Amino acid sequence: MVAVQKDYWYFLVLIMSIYFLKGSVQMKAPESSIILQEGMVLHCLCPWSGQLTMVSWTKTSLLGPVAVYHPQHGSNFAPSYDGRVEFLKTTPMDGSISIMNVTEGDIGHYHCSLQTYPQGSWTKDILIEKKAITTTISIHPDIELVATENGNLTIRCDHTHNGEVYKVSIEKLGEEEGSSTIIAKCQMLDSGVELSELSSRGRLNCSDAMEVSLHLTNIIKEDGGFYRCNFSTEYGVQTHTVLLNTLSSQELWSLGYMLYVYIGGGVVGGTLLMSLILLLTWVNRRKRRREEYRIKLQPGNRQKWTYRE
Repeated sequence: MVAVQKDYWYFLVLIMSIYFLKGSVQMKAPESSIILQEGMVLHCLCPWSGQLTMVSWTKTSLLGPVAVYHPQHGSNFAPSYDGRVEFLKTTPMDGSISIMNVTEGDIGHYHCSLQTYPQGSWTKDILIEKKAITTTISIHPDIELVATENGNLTIRCDHTHNGEVYKVSIEKLGEEEGSSTIIAKCQMLDSGVELSELSSRGRLNCSDAMEVSLHLTNIIKEDGGFYRCNFSTEYGVQTHTVLLNTLSSQELWSLGYMLYVYIGGGVVGGTLLMSLILLLTWVNRRKRRREEYRIKLQPGNRQKWTYRE
């Protein structure tokens, strides 16, 4: 029965692909690539609005589809990806997937195909690889927070929304372009608010008004970095980016000692001004270190990238 069901899915994908190849215009996004990592997201978001009829993901090394989604028939996955792949569906035209429990067998070329009505199909190719050519990227967060190691902190997803929010997700941005790990999701259903926590590094709080916050306890150095809140509304996805800087106990002690020497010791005038300059210089250097992310680029395309809202 299972084999018959899978044959039905593969046959459906083939028939739908042939239909759209003959009767519609195909649009293709530029190829992108990401680094293999746990919880990686393969983004495939259709740039226009309409009705999504089917999403299929294929891999060059597999004979059948990796994953298929149909609004009426649901989702189906290849045996090697079953239980590890999830369709994100952040918007009605989103075919993105996340992959858990990754292995080096997941490396390779993936092809995403979105069949839509009335504009036709939209496709995107993604390469998952292990190593990357690196350069520097600057990200400008909406807000910056500072926390000490072993302490607690709450990251709040504050944003002025256009339209009603029906889903919120929090992800931690990776060190490679386009890579991220979804930490938690909050979705409004007819039965109420549904929470999904996909990481043990935080506790999600979500109100009926879709006000979301992430509480971190026993903070470690690796918790530092960029966090992005994604608000799914009827007008699309809106984002809010938070930069979390972490301080070790040694760094905190050094900062306190510096303030004591230049301020607590009673030195005034020019020395006080110099202490403030040293403090601002220390903070700015730490900020620059946190903003220097490493991303993968193809040979000959090395340049400085800047994320903009």
